[in-house]
Amino acid sequence: MDYAKCAKEIYETLGGRSNLVSAAHCATRLRLVTVDNSKIDMKKLENIDGVKGVFSNNGQLQLIIGTGTVNKVYEEFLKVSQMTAATKEEVKAAAAAQQPLIKRMIKALGDVFVPILPAIVASGLMMGLVEALGKAIPAFAGSDWYGILDLMANTAFTFLPILIAVSATRVFGGNIFLGAVIGMIMIHPNLINAWSVGSMDAADIPVWHLFGLPIRQVGYQGHVIPVVIAVWLMCKIEKWMHKHIPEMIDLFVTPLSTVLLTAFLTLGLIGPIFSTAESYVLDFAGWIITVGHGVGAMIMGALYPFTVVCGIHHMYNVIEAGMLSAAGGLNIWMPIASAANFAQGAACLAVGLKSKKLKTKSVAIPSSLSAALGITEPAIFGVNLRFTKPLLCGMAGGAAGALLGSIFRIGATSYGVTGIPGFLITLDYTWQYAIVLIVSFVISFALTWVVWKEETEDDKKKTEINQAEQTERSVQEQTEAKELVLFAPVKGKVIDREAIPDETFASGVLGDGVGIEPEIGEVVAPFDGEISSVAETRHAVGITGPGEMEVLIHVGIDTVKMNGEGFELLVREGETVKCGQKLIRFDIDKIKAAGYSSTTAVLLTNRDDYSAFQVVKSGKTEQREKLFVAEK
Repeated sequence: MDYAKCAKEIYETLGGRSNLVSAAHCATRLRLVTVDNSKIDMKKLENIDGVKGVFSNNGQLQLIIGTGTVNKVYEEFLKVSQMTAATKEEVKAAAAAQQPLIKRMIKALGDVFVPILPAIVASGLMMGLVEALGKAIPAFAGSDWYGILDLMANTAFTFLPILIAVSATRVFGGNIFLGAVIGMIMIHPNLINAWSVGSMDAADIPVWHLFGLPIRQVGYQGHVIPVVIAVWLMCKIEKWMHKHIPEMIDLFVTPLSTVLLTAFLTLGLIGPIFSTAESYVLDFAGWIITVGHGVGAMIMGALYPFTVVCGIHHMYNVIEAGMLSAAGGLNIWMPIASAANFAQGAACLAVGLKSKKLKTKSVAIPSSLSAALGITEPAIFGVNLRFTKPLLCGMAGGAAGALLGSIFRIGATSYGVTGIPGFLITLDYTWQYAIVLIVSFVISFALTWVVWKEETEDDKKKTEINQAEQTERSVQEQTEAKELVLFAPVKGKVIDREAIPDETFASGVLGDGVGIEPEIGEVVAPFDGEISSVAETRHAVGITGPGEMEVLIHVGIDTVKMNGEGFELLVREGETVKCGQKLIRFDIDKIKAAGYSSTTAVLLTNRDDYSAFQVVKSGKTEQREKLFVAEK
């Protein structure tokens, strides 16, 4: 085997250096990450001498080359491509970077929240229990015990932006202490607490005026997305400065400039834009649950988890407070939020019970309990969003429960409490509220149990190995199947190649085969294959099939001079066709009237690639009768 030739052909078929990101190899496969797989002719890649199969897996293009050979081809590939050697882990990272933006964003959010889950889970459980005890025992709500437990319980959520900032900085590769400073700036005590803004008039909110732009003095308690965006921006700025600031002054110039620039952009641009988006979302939510009736409630029950992801769900307190102060004084938003929360908890519980990984169980089960008590961040960010399918199943359960809550016209007498503690503020609708929670739970849990499947490292390896084995087996079967068959594409009388009334065809210069004097004006595919060429005058096609057979079907002698008159081409170049599929229609009488022979040449143009060739049909033939065979 010519390793250099194989490597060069692979490199050229892949589209050159501009379409390559990373390259590595394992025991049998060349592992590549490309910019765009759609630019690659996979058929051509498979046909390269030395390549036994090609498949794509987890963003990697894998070429099966074989043990003891792949390393030599890889060395030549690095030479011709001028790439540096990469490890399998580096290739995996490069493949992940090539994933669609939405997948990268979801993965980033998961990577940010997984490390801080223990803190969120502990606080979520404690908050739910403390609130439930405070509602059940009014005397306890005013006690010192309640005060200190409430302080301990809500600490993680009060300072959540700092936790998120530190974790996000690790993910995006910045200085974690600078990230912590950005998180602290966003909830500084000199700023008005974000949860208090809803009860204030816009004119009462203090504003800084800098560079002619107003900056509201409002914090970002309870928010997620603006913190992640701010830290991502900070890391970009910090990395850029480390590259461009002289080392002598880098130590103090980079941190100072990074924090100042990020803080101004966050408070002056990122925050206000996000706040505007929040107001639109909240206005829409208020309209849809009061005007949209059951359908609107169902939609909001499904979409509620996304508002948690965006960190704007706390602002629903404004809507709920408005409902309680209006005529009737009932909070009809509460059952929607409760159904959505309980459903996400059920999906999370299904993951925890079904998972075989101890780490997943240890996060999912406590998180599901937290969601049942009304705190869903651990379940959504730690489990459901990471695995996607549980999130969608939870949305379905939430939608069903919210619809029932609207139909039952459940109203709560307070706000800020959902899940099991919600029974304390829905005393007039106890059985209806119970049905809402049960339906939300059952639908979400059942769907997740059926739909979600845990993929272990062993599963990934098995999938990869199975794909490789199937490809190699397919290649082997094709190699072992020596006899390659071509079926008659035209009905008529078969004549020897030498008897075709054209010197070029008869001499065998264009390949070996036969001529057919047609009885009907129709050409069909002689095997399953791909149209490799078509004549502009519609009288001839080239088709590639099993064992790389390259066949020319040319209708008539000198019919190119008819300029397509009397011919109808039914396929296009590059089209995949099945044996017996119609390729060309032609008018035999027109061909003869123009003074030409209608004899159709059927030639194996790459006859020299085969060790044996034999015509097995003579005399009259029907379409799709065995015409000739070849052997590798």
